[in-house]
Parts: sequence; C-alpha cells; structure tokens
Amino acid sequence: MPANPSTHATAIALAVALLIARPAVAQEDTGAPIGDSAVLPEVMVVAAAPLPGIGVDSDLVPYTVQTVRGDDLGGSRAGNLPDYLARNLAGVNVNDIQGSPFQTDITYRGFRASSIPGVPQGLSVYLDGIRVNEPFGDVVSWDMIPEAALESVSLVSSANPAYGLNTLGGALAMTTRSGLGSPGFKADLSYGSGNRKRADLSGGVRSAEGWHAFAAGTLFQEQGWRDHSEGRLGSLFVKAGHAGDADSWDVSLLHGRSNLIGNGLLPSVRASGNATLPGLYESNPRAVYTYPDQTRNQVTQVALNGRHWFDDKTSAAALAYVRTSRRDTTNGDVNPDYANYAEDCEDGFLADGSPRSARCGFTRAEGAALPPAIVNTTHMWQQTVGMALSLAKETESHVMNAGLSLDRSRLTYSQYQQPGTFTDDRGAVADPDAPNALFSGVSGTSRTLGLYLSDTWSVTRSTFLTASARWNHVAVSNTLRNSDGSEQPNESFTYGRLNPALGLAQKLGAGVTVFGGYAQNNRVPTVLELGCADPQQPCRLPAGLQADPYLKQVVSHSYEAGVRWRPSKDTDVSATLYRIDNHDDILFLRAPNTQQGYFANFDRTRNQGLDLTVRQQLGSVTLRLAYSYLQATYQATGQLAVGERTINIRPGMRMAGLPTHTVKLGADWQALPGLTLGADLVAVSGSVTSGNEDGLRSDPQPGKAPKAADWGTPGYATVNLRAAYQVNKHFEIYARVANVFDRRYETYGQIANDMFPNGNLLQPHVAPADSASALFVAPGAPRSFWLGVTYRI
Repeated sequence: MPANPSTHATAIALAVALLIARPAVAQEDTGAPIGDSAVLPEVMVVAAAPLPGIGVDSDLVPYTVQTVRGDDLGGSRAGNLPDYLARNLAGVNVNDIQGSPFQTDITYRGFRASSIPGVPQGLSVYLDGIRVNEPFGDVVSWDMIPEAALESVSLVSSANPAYGLNTLGGALAMTTRSGLGSPGFKADLSYGSGNRKRADLSGGVRSAEGWHAFAAGTLFQEQGWRDHSEGRLGSLFVKAGHAGDADSWDVSLLHGRSNLIGNGLLPSVRASGNATLPGLYESNPRAVYTYPDQTRNQVTQVALNGRHWFDDKTSAAALAYVRTSRRDTTNGDVNPDYANYAEDCEDGFLADGSPRSARCGFTRAEGAALPPAIVNTTHMWQQTVGMALSLAKETESHVMNAGLSLDRSRLTYSQYQQPGTFTDDRGAVADPDAPNALFSGVSGTSRTLGLYLSDTWSVTRSTFLTASARWNHVAVSNTLRNSDGSEQPNESFTYGRLNPALGLAQKLGAGVTVFGGYAQNNRVPTVLELGCADPQQPCRLPAGLQADPYLKQVVSHSYEAGVRWRPSKDTDVSATLYRIDNHDDILFLRAPNTQQGYFANFDRTRNQGLDLTVRQQLGSVTLRLAYSYLQATYQATGQLAVGERTINIRPGMRMAGLPTHTVKLGADWQALPGLTLGADLVAVSGSVTSGNEDGLRSDPQPGKAPKAADWGTPGYATVNLRAAYQVNKHFEIYARVANVFDRRYETYGQIANDMFPNGNLLQPHVAPADSASALFVAPGAPRSFWLGVTYRI
C-alpha cells in the first residue's frame, strides 16, 4: 500500500513528544564507557569494521576514509544523502537513471551501490553494523535510509575484508544518533521546485542515570520536475537504551514506506540512414518515454545492541536484528514481441541476418491484433535475521578487533505480465480482459557466516602496520517457478573464501604520512544472477528468471598507495593511487542466436585511478577541492548484451556510465555573524554510452559496413548556491539553488529501440531504417530552488 503521510506525521509527532516530555540533562556526562571518552576530540577516529570496536586514528590506516557528519546532510547543504555524496566526496558519481532523487545509481571508483536490480553491485552499505544490501540483487534502497537520524557517514576505500561481502571497491558505513549525543529537539522544514516538501523531525533526551532515548522521522513529497514523476515517502527511527560505567545497550526500530516514480531514460537522437533525427528529449526534456514506472518500498528493522567494557582497553559487543522488506513495482513498457517484430523488418532483414520474411508485409489490421504494450508487475518479499559478536583490545602497541557475524535471509519474488495498449501520452494501460499471467518467480534462502580479525600495530612511534583477514562462508538455495506455476528442481550452491589485507602507514614529520597496502574481497552471485545464468535459457532484464546453473564468486584484488599532508588544522591534503582487478566478474552477456542474455563470469575487469582532496581554511572562508581520475576497463574478450545490441568486448575497452575526470569545487564564507554563504561546482567529463562501447550504433548486418557513431554522453558542469542565516539560537532560515545556470546535461546514456519516434507509436509494418539505433539519456534536473527553516531547542 502507498505511504500515508498523515499516519507517519502522527507517529513521528507522538514519538518526539514522548521524548521531549522527559527532562533533558543538557551537556551532562552520562557515564559512557571510558574507552570511548579517552578519544581526543581533535583526532578523527575510524572503525576497523562496521561492528562496534575500538577505533583507530584515521591518519594511521593504510586506506582512504571520507567521513560526513549528520548535520551536513540536511538544510542548506544537500537535498538528501546521495546528493551530498555526489557533490562533495572524491570518487563518487551519480547516474540519475531512474529520474527519482531517492532511486539513484551511486558509483565510487567505478563500483556501484544502486537501487536498480540487475546492476553489478560492488559497494557494501551498513547501517549501525547491519548490512542493508538487499538479498535479491544486493540493491540498496536509498529511500529507506533514516537520514534525519544519521550521526555520521563514512566511505571506506578498497576491498577491505573486515567490511564483509561485496566490498569490492569500498564500503559505506552509517551510524545513527542517540539521546546521549543528540539531546534536544530539531525540526527542519523545506519547500521548493517540483512542489517538493520535506519535514525532518528529531528529538533526544538523556538522564543523569544513563537512560537515553531518541526519535527521528522524515516526510517527503514532490510532484517531480518530469511528467508523471511524483513521489512520497515517510520513515520513523526510534532508539532507547542505557549507558553505564561498564555496560551499555540500546534497542532501535526503523520503519519506512515509499511510493516513488522514476521514469528512466528518454530518447535523445535516433539514426535514419546516415543521418540522425532529434528524439523526444530534444523537444521536451521533461517528458517520459513510457509510464507508469512505480516502486513501492516498505522496510521494518528491529535491532538490539549491547556492549561491555572489561576494563578501559577491552570490550565486547553483541548485535541481533531482524530486517523485513517488501518491494512492489509496476512498469509500463513496449511489448517485446511488438518491438522485435518491428526490428525484424528493419532494412529487409530479420534480426538474425536472414532475408525478410512474409511477416513484414502484413496489413495494418493484422498489426493491430498485436498488443503494443505490456504491464509488468513484480512482488518481492525479503527477510534477514542476523547476529554478530565483536571483541576489541587495545595494548601499548596494538589495537585489535575481532568479530563474528551470522545472517540468514529468505525471499520470494514473482513477476507478472499483462498485455495492454498505450494512451496518447505513452501511458501503458492493461487490458482488463487479458490475464495477468505469471512470467517467472523464485523462492530461496541464504546463510552467511563471517569471521574477521584486524590489528593495527605500532611498530615504532611513526610506523603503523595494519593486517586483517576475514573468512566468508555462504550457502544459497533457490527454487525457480515457471510461467505455468510449476517449480524447477531446487538448486544449492556453497561459496567460501579467506580474504587477507596488509598495509603500512609511515609518518614522515611536518604533518606528512605516506601509506600503502593490498586487500582482497569477494562477492557471491545474487539470486537474480543465478536465476538467469544459462545461455540455453536466456532472459530479459530486469527480470525473467529461467535457470540457475553455477556461477563463480567475484574476487577483487585491491592495491592502494597515497600521501596525507596535515600541517595544521586549517590545511588538509590527500592523494591516493589505486588499482582494483576483479576476477570472474559477473556481467550480462548475449546468448547465442537470440536477442536475450544471461549472467556469466567474465575473466577480468579493472578499475584504477587517482583521488585528490584539498581543504583549506582562510579566515572566514573554507575552500574544498576533490578531483578524481578513473579508468574502468574490460581486460578480456566476450560479448556483452545491452538492449538490442551485442558488444564484442576487447581488452582495454571502457565501461559505460563512468566518467574519466570529475572535479568538485566548494566554498563556504562566514560573511556576517550568523550568515553563511556557499557555492559548489561539479564538473564531469564525458562518459561512454551503454551499447556504444565499441563505437557502433547498431550491430553489423551481413554484407553491410558497420555503422559507426560516437554517442557518448558529453561532459558537463553545474553550479549550486546556498545560504543560511542564524536568526537566533533557535531559528535558522536557509535557501538552496541547484544548477544555477539551468544547464541541460545528461548523466547516463544507452542505445535502445525507440518505438515512439516523435512521440508516436511505431507501427511494425512501417518500421524505419535503424529503428533500434536510438540514444536514450538520463536527463539532469533543471534549475531548482528550495527554501527552509530549522528550529532547535
């Protein structure tokens, strides 16, 4: 069911009111464990793993950690978490493929944490030590992150084995607030372009005896800047517990619901012979190709945390949780049979290159009998139950962290299809007289056991060696369902691997530290990938499960070296070189003699590059620079399936959707007491379009020269402004402007079949030449304004 904003508003108001009703003890020591209080405030401490432990000075670790405080994620600084990461953190980019602010495709050093099923995921995401990559496809539901409750967000680089499965390129670890560190009440209300309305409420209390409670909630609603792109969500996070001299515990509840519409890519240009014709995007960038494209998410998570300090240097922690999620989608698309029929008639040849069949000469009346639209609906239910134990010990020369995690997941997934027709504005309407037939489905379980150990050893007063290792054991069991409802034989797979890491940090004096290291990690195939892994039974993305033969696990080998220079509190510079080789990567390849594909292991891919960050404080002005250089390439041969295209991969070929250069500049100026002005610029170089990796716009036809085209998405730069004025100690007003110069730009491109040239449905028997060769793009948002107010007590 869609989220009910009034219901969430009532729940959030009641939770916050209960917290405020208790007297808060402002700025009073609540008896937090002395191991935590020993940390010097000027030292940035990073966790060795997502589970509770003893942190390490960020200057001593042999990898990169970028940390964001929760207060920076709201108000004038950002629209939401993905937006902030994209505008401020080095190595991070966003492909706005879905067109919804909470359904983004985030990449870090070329590895993805995406809400899109079927996309190869290479980043692990944690919330208070709980892995929130969903079991079905390792997808991340950004709309279910309780942003109003976040205390910190850390982006950890490399294939750090302590962060568990799927940490091929890095990990995003988020922690939530509590009444201990966030007493008082805060309300952040904003309104802006696209009729976007957002309310973030939070409140915390603590007592002298160590009891504490915290609640935070978010309500969001917008019409969106594109047609048919409204969305809304609501989330509530509540935490309560007790902290004593040696023991602490808390219990938390997260519940969220959303109803989001992301209308995806839009045709920009299409080929017609040797010319190109403008597409729907050129005439109306706010349009949508087909609709609806609706996703309804619901997540409920309950967690219990406890920690005991044996002394001021030794602690043990435990975590237990249950996380249940449901995702229902409705997508209106062109009927694949209808689209294939048009493609078969292209240039007088069938898709397989044989001469045109008599089918291409059918009459309009016969063509009308073929349903042009299909309405796909999916229903997914997932539940994960897990527990974890961790031990931490600090000695004169060592900081050691060890842990164990055990997770068990269950899921069911079903996809249905119902033929239909299109409205004049390309809306797919199901035929009420046609059956809503089961297309495919799966039910399955997975069990994951992880054991890790990490040690940072102070070899000398200036030399620090960090070694870690993790053993992962995963058992996956799936049962696929056919379109007639029958079940295929159950398939079970077991994966195990020991991943090591070793690195060194050396202080050279004058604030300079050099570091370097090697790390290894692995990713096991997801249910989605295993369910479409047979070239004899191919499928179409994003779903259509057919068979589940064995796939190898992906193994990444990460090398990283860099330098940090921190001569004073006003200057911070870091530069990092990295190379990550992925063996047995899992890609969607073309099945022989068909326009469908299947997931298969690909020998090797490589992500390598440079990240540079600079922060400089000049009196009342803070300047920031983040530059990233990325080479993401295939390192073997194969045939990649992208829509209607088959790409012959060769070593050194660039991956799609990943810019080579990204520059982020930011400035904040304390212009007057209480008045802060800020600006940032994000400049991104051009990216290879998916389906154009080989420089061709369509597959070669027998007896014809290949049709070359450079259809990559061009580079772009956007400027954003912000201002905040502190009226008094309680009230702050702020404004934010995105894309100040109203730059038209595209964040992603893909070649596909444009069945709506000029916005009108293509009739199969009049298919123009090159109908399948169209460049679809993900439009960037135009100039947008937001105004807000923050109230604190």
